[in-house]
Amino acid sequence: MTEEIRDQILAIRNTGETNMFDIPVVIDIAERDGYYELIDYLSEHRDDYVRFILTGEVRE
Repeated sequence: MTEEIRDQILAIRNTGETNMFDIPVVIDIAERDGYYELIDYLSEHRDDYVRFILTGEVRE
């Protein structure tokens, strides 16, 4: 996970618009806000995303 993707996740979380486990809505918000790196990341790394949401840990 790059710092840019981490920042995009946190930006969406900080809006309070959705439960961060509702990934389809997270993707919709990412599209709206132009976070295309996050959309690509979620298509291939959902397990790492969920780990980050649950624990704040980033897999190396």
